[in-house]
Amino acid sequence: MRTPLIALAVAAFGIGTSEFIIMGLLPNLAGSFDVSIPKAGMLVSGYALSVTLGSPIVAVAISRLERKRALLLLMGFFIVGNVACALAPTYGLLFAARVITALCHGAFFGTGSIVAASLVPRNQRAQAIALMFSGLTLANVLGVPAGTALGQAFGWRASFWAIVPVGIVAAASLYWLVPKQPLGESRLLQEFRILRKPQVLLVLAMSTLASASLFCVFTYITPTLETVTGISPHGVTLVLLVFGLGITAGNFAGGRLSDWRQMPAIIGTLSVLLVVLVLLFQAERLVIPAVAVILLWGFVQFAAGIPLQTRIVDQAHTAPNLASTLNQGAFNLGNALGASIGGFMLSCGYGYRELPWASAAVTACAILLALWSARLDRQEECCSEPISATT
Repeated sequence: MRTPLIALAVAAFGIGTSEFIIMGLLPNLAGSFDVSIPKAGMLVSGYALSVTLGSPIVAVAISRLERKRALLLLMGFFIVGNVACALAPTYGLLFAARVITALCHGAFFGTGSIVAASLVPRNQRAQAIALMFSGLTLANVLGVPAGTALGQAFGWRASFWAIVPVGIVAAASLYWLVPKQPLGESRLLQEFRILRKPQVLLVLAMSTLASASLFCVFTYITPTLETVTGISPHGVTLVLLVFGLGITAGNFAGGRLSDWRQMPAIIGTLSVLLVVLVLLFQAERLVIPAVAVILLWGFVQFAAGIPLQTRIVDQAHTAPNLASTLNQGAFNLGNALGASIGGFMLSCGYGYRELPWASAAVTACAILLALWSARLDRQEECCSEPISATT
């Protein structure tokens, strides 16, 4: 069943490229609409906010649809949203188009995770989800650099026009390659009842903190590499490519680890991440050690993501659509939270070099939550054993 998973990965590649390409086009957009770069940056925040707040509503709205049809509907939103971005005559209309495009993001990855998990045996579900998410990681390695270069050469509208055929190919692949899925059976109240389950809330909190740990440093990685490490702007591009290779490899490793043992994989990767962030602080002043640690950082950071996405599907089996989508919102909330933490530290007089310590502190909080979640797992197992013995 690899072919349907590739169709999901193609769609993930398009969505990921559309999300992150805006960062490379901010100067072009600011000049085109005669706004400041911080105001143009609101296009990034608006997208993340739409994913966080809007995607759960979309997920509930499509929860009773057959899942293949739901994926095609979401890709339709994606295509229309990018066409609207390419045609937008004003900043306000571009902002609205980005919000529309973002609505499909969390719901697609949420529903797509469930579909991917259903296509393979239970002991391969995390690897299937990792294959779908490989499209998102490849978007950072290939899609965003290519789209940014295209926008710089032919104008930012060309970048959005280039994403449209990717969406069309993805929709065609989903239509022809993904088998028909069961109808959704969840009811609205049942969907939201999962938020009363501590384990679900713990996964959402861990996902938020894991993403915040990444973006506290990654948001400011370019000035860090230029001012602390002494790498040229061209060299920074190569380092980011190395980071992209690391997150792609870590994505697949996380799938295998999660299929092996889910909670030990989460606790283990977060613990290793804590060590890597300390190493990053030590290595930032030297080029070769810094690049090596950044490669390892990307690998470990994304190795933790797939187990968290798989766990939310497991823990919220009565309402997987909403829970899986909420987890995508949690990741996006973490993006904004991490960037804010880093910005707050810089405004308080700390330097770029100190940011890994903030990420390490956030990671330590995520580890504590993971240990708490593992303890709840053991308590549930202890409670279920007497019942099983009696039966």
